[in-house]
Amino acid sequence: MPVGELHARPMRINFGPSHPATHGTVRIVLDLDGEKILNADVQVGYLHRGFEKECESGHYYQNIPYTDRLNYSSAMLNNVGYCLAVEKLFGIKTPPRCEFIRVIAGEIARITDHMLCVGAMGLELAAMTPFLYLLEGRELALDLLDALCGARITTNYIRVGGVWADLPEGFAPFCRERLDRIAGLVDDAHRMLTDNPIFRQRLEGTGYLPAEELIAYGVTGPLLRAGGVALDLRRVQPYLVYGELDFDVPVGEHSDNYDRYLVRLEEIRQSRRMVLQCLERIPDGPVNADDPRIRWPRKGKVFNRMEELIDQFKLVTEGDLAPAGEVYAAVEGANGEVGFYIVSDGSGRPYKCRCRAPSFSNMQPLARMITGRMLADIVPTFDLINMIGGECDR
Repeated sequence: MPVGELHARPMRINFGPSHPATHGTVRIVLDLDGEKILNADVQVGYLHRGFEKECESGHYYQNIPYTDRLNYSSAMLNNVGYCLAVEKLFGIKTPPRCEFIRVIAGEIARITDHMLCVGAMGLELAAMTPFLYLLEGRELALDLLDALCGARITTNYIRVGGVWADLPEGFAPFCRERLDRIAGLVDDAHRMLTDNPIFRQRLEGTGYLPAEELIAYGVTGPLLRAGGVALDLRRVQPYLVYGELDFDVPVGEHSDNYDRYLVRLEEIRQSRRMVLQCLERIPDGPVNADDPRIRWPRKGKVFNRMEELIDQFKLVTEGDLAPAGEVYAAVEGANGEVGFYIVSDGSGRPYKCRCRAPSFSNMQPLARMITGRMLADIVPTFDLINMIGGECDR
């Protein structure tokens, strides 16, 4: 029935920020005709963590824990992106074993992010059982991060020039066992959701936006790949050891919510495949660069030798004295391109640190995706964008 047929005005309502599906500071001001969305004003809110400004007051190594608080669903990938940018500024090359360990840690983090995204989306569509399966799998993956660094969410494991510690003893068989259990849980969730007629009706055709518009909005990651664009930084501009690994880049055909679900599900399997290859191929050797500009001396030497004591004192008080200049480095995060732009004035602190966070760009087309659709379509569309507030409003 046309608007105004019943002599009624559109209803304006607020969807969020207190709505459980918006999980953050997001507010969507909706104009509704019945349950049809006539207009949507998406406001990402004011979380204002101050990440970029905080980085100007801390030494390069002190800023690593801040990156954990960007996308806290896959913090390890943020650690990697930031440290790669700092290493590019210093001109540091990390040892081969370190690069394999970074890939292992990053892909495990990607698995945890995708499982939470898909599981929570199913939960908010009233699919409780698959949510429990995928959350169990996420806990198993977090066990692996816990074994690496003693932390599960905000990891702070990657260091400038290397990693905090080598793989613990017995990590490889422990990791394979956990990944096998995760694969079984993902298959169980797939069997419950993928061909479920109600689930498909909620996702197929909803949230549609053509690839050219996604590109115009600066969208990256699974959201773009579901539109048929095979842009994955691990493949198009390989970093670490991704160029040596055999993996597929899943892409969709219809650029709707159903394709986004399928892409994330397949990326979990591809991440598992990469981790298993790394465990097979990882070489022996050091896990940190032997560079006194950024590598802290061992505590035993600090306590017994004057040279190392002075070195430690200088690094703590002055920081890593980087050459003046500017760099940009990016990695393929769970939601798309995570990039760090750093400007150095030659001191031990960044003059400027800017984060290119995928959640902010990926949120821009949400209004276009839901306008003209039904009120119930907002939840799966927003969920599969997987907006993380910590990196959206930094």
